[in-house]
Amino acid sequence: MGQRLNRCLDVPVALPPLRRRLLLLFIMLFLWLYMFYSCAGSCAGLATRGSPAPPRAAPPLPQLLPPVPGEPGEESSLEEQRAAPDAVSPISTFFNGSGTKRLPQAIIIGVKKGGTRALLEFLRVHPDVRAVGAEPHFFDRNYERGLAWYRDLMPRTLEGQITMEKTPSYFVTKEAPARISSMSKGTKLIVVVRDPVTRAISDYTQTLSKKPDIPTFESLTFKNRTTGLIDTSWSAIQIGIYAKHLENWLLYFPIGQILFVSGERLISDPAGELGRVQDFLGLKRIITDKHFYFNKTKGFPCLKKAEGSSKPHCLGKTKGRTHPDIDQEVVQRLRDFYRPFNMKFYQMTGQDFGWD
Repeated sequence: MGQRLNRCLDVPVALPPLRRRLLLLFIMLFLWLYMFYSCAGSCAGLATRGSPAPPRAAPPLPQLLPPVPGEPGEESSLEEQRAAPDAVSPISTFFNGSGTKRLPQAIIIGVKKGGTRALLEFLRVHPDVRAVGAEPHFFDRNYERGLAWYRDLMPRTLEGQITMEKTPSYFVTKEAPARISSMSKGTKLIVVVRDPVTRAISDYTQTLSKKPDIPTFESLTFKNRTTGLIDTSWSAIQIGIYAKHLENWLLYFPIGQILFVSGERLISDPAGELGRVQDFLGLKRIITDKHFYFNKTKGFPCLKKAEGSSKPHCLGKTKGRTHPDIDQEVVQRLRDFYRPFNMKFYQMTGQDFGWD
């Protein structure tokens, strides 16, 4: 080996000094990389032989989904499910990006128009949180695609980082609790809730911006306005019956595994609510008051520096829309309708959100 190295270094004297130095640098870099990646495997083996480690229990495997009829190739084998998370060599990690794609350990499951996008954007400032930007809708619309497809949507994470996603419609999807529990019973769930009357008006405002010819909020609220019978089949109303939806989740997850974030406090005290979320996820409290400033035009807090940027960042123009004027008699009837459901929700969660 030494003779070969000497021959490699036997550069003609006539070679310019700069080229000679570059050649020497290249050879040293090559040797360093060779020794590093050789040691990555051999040193680990020596350490294992020298001090035998206690046996470790294998992590629980997510349940596999049956193949979708008429769509061969969608299914994945048990061996692939077991090997995929750990089958990443140091060299492939070096060239393909650091970390491993994992199924999420925490999911923001609701609610629509409650402040879920703001919460996710705020959380992404934390260095130990990696999240999918778009809503995967796996547990409500794409479940037949399988867990391998779902995992492939996730960002790569390093050891100690948390993988997250948010899809607000999960909270009102009957099948979602059982499906998430089947993936992992230890998944941490986050629900951002908001005054159900304000939430319903915000929901209607969003639809109105896309379909200007829809009926008025007042006409959609009632099955019969004369009798005052509320139309609970309208999704804008139904989503706000939080207690009813929560009962379904508690069949599969303990209440301590679900964090309820106040959409109102997320606006008035974002750092305080983010502190609770960071504690719930087992993260160091890094996101504090210094990360926010209040945007008077939009009427809610914005980030001084967003993830991967040195510039201030506010949510897009689809957030913070001006609500249409709603008949106050209708608003009051809705408050009366939601009151018993709100009281039950307060009892179930042990939190008074102050909506009445």
